[in-house]
Amino acid sequence: MPRPTTTLVTGATSGIGLETARQLAGLGSRVLVHGRTAPKATAAAEEVRRYGEAEPVWGDLGEFEQVRALARQVAEKTDTIDVLVNNAGVFMNERTETLDAHETTLQVNHLSMFLLAHELLPLVCAARAGRVLTVSSVAHFRGVLDFDDLEHRRDYSGMAAYVDSKLYNVLFAQELAERLKCEPATSNVLHPGTIATKLLTAGFPAAEGSPPADGAATVVYLATSPVVADVTGAYFVGRRQAHTSPKTRDAEARLRLWETTAQMVGA
Repeated sequence: MPRPTTTLVTGATSGIGLETARQLAGLGSRVLVHGRTAPKATAAAEEVRRYGEAEPVWGDLGEFEQVRALARQVAEKTDTIDVLVNNAGVFMNERTETLDAHETTLQVNHLSMFLLAHELLPLVCAARAGRVLTVSSVAHFRGVLDFDDLEHRRDYSGMAAYVDSKLYNVLFAQELAERLKCEPATSNVLHPGTIATKLLTAGFPAAEGSPPADGAATVVYLATSPVVADVTGAYFVGRRQAHTSPKTRDAEARLRLWETTAQMVGA
């Protein structure tokens, strides 16, 4: 019999992340359920255990040292990660800064995601065919890549910070696909749909969202389907590849964002 897969889902204490963890556990994957704190991660893992094997891991993505500690926790639990789901994200209506002195949306949605993936790539590459999945949004079409103000110090808008971070998510996934040398590992990015989550309420209070199970469906498909086993660097809406913003087709800008991010997080 094939060994069970090991999956790490970030931001798995509610919404799309929790539902993704439930579904993947139900399909036989051992799921590492990430939460910002130990109590939240433990409670979510208890819920996921109703469906299958789950273990809690925790760390606040608003602090780089906690991200590194999270990576160490994961490495203590497993030698391989078959699927890394970069799902955690925030929407901040007012500008705040983290302990690392970065704008919060930028750090949680992009910088810490980058750092965690960087720390865990050896485990992804140790899997037979590791998959890195990044949850972005169709909102990335509205994003802007302004290297002079990545921190949104000028005229802060929660919406602008959010849509920019979603653009960075796409650029990250694309560049990672180019850099992955451990074939057949893959990196893809997705729009989960308009889903009823805490983030939707914070950023889009007038929007009516679909159930989290609908948002998890695309993630689970990309995590498990043999149809997409060899697909990398793609953007999915539902089960179909879709076009990304023209802004994502600038390879030089994509490379510059990668190198700038690596410098910012000390990777």
